[in-house]
Amino acid sequence: MKIKNLKFKNRFFLAPMAEVNDIAFRNLCKKSGASLCWTGMINPLSKQKLNLEDKPAIQIFTTNTKGIKEFIQKNQDSATLFDFNLGCPAKTARKLGFGSFLHHDLKTIEQILNKMKSSTDKPICVKLRKSKNTFKILKLANKYCDAIAIHPRTQSQGYSGEPDVEFAKKLKSKTHLPVIYSGNINSKNYKDFKEFDFLMIGRAAIGNPNIFSEILEKTKTPFTYFNWLKAAEKYNLPFRQYKFQAMWFTKRIVGGNKMREKIARAKTIQELRDVYGI
Repeated sequence: MKIKNLKFKNRFFLAPMAEVNDIAFRNLCKKSGASLCWTGMINPLSKQKLNLEDKPAIQIFTTNTKGIKEFIQKNQDSATLFDFNLGCPAKTARKLGFGSFLHHDLKTIEQILNKMKSSTDKPICVKLRKSKNTFKILKLANKYCDAIAIHPRTQSQGYSGEPDVEFAKKLKSKTHLPVIYSGNINSKNYKDFKEFDFLMIGRAAIGNPNIFSEILEKTKTPFTYFNWLKAAEKYNLPFRQYKFQAMWFTKRIVGGNKMREKIARAKTIQELRDVYGI
């Protein structure tokens, strides 16, 4: 199980997710068994402070090459690989023209991938979505990238409806590169995707870093919001991140609805702890 010169202990990755994938959550997923964790999307021109001590896959979003070389060279010692997002279907992506809304501009996509490849020796990946231009982009990826990630839903589907697994299999057949499949992977169906080199787990991992140990059949005490709090202590995360994670960790708790009502009203970390009785 390799991407370029990198060997991985298993084929399960934490998918890139905005807000969800803070450093504390990534650390819990790695401890649970994820062999690589993605950051959320980051613009190369962003001035935000990044917590990258876990050496994640760093995903960038952009519509041009500005700042890419400087960003990659600044962060390459803290990255396992760099990934270019061409899959985001969100309203913000539509407004700014990035993610899946850049699929029409093959010239710009090639310029960005070329700039990424020429800026580092670390592996380069691109995350794609199903579109009429996906296979044209794949030809560029075959030239510049070391891996392909595919989420085989269309832009208009967003994250609803069924992923087109046959489309992903066709893509796999047309590249020599490792393919990372993304879309509705969970602890019950992961065995159905043996054709792909790696699997990304996204929404099924929200509030549930334990999904990796479940899939790998590792006997571990399940991680809870308390573990996330402990992991977050040494990072200067904003209070809203504490609330987001508090909400998400209720997903599998009986009475979670009432807990979420209290979490929404909480104004301090202690109030969040009180909701969980910790």
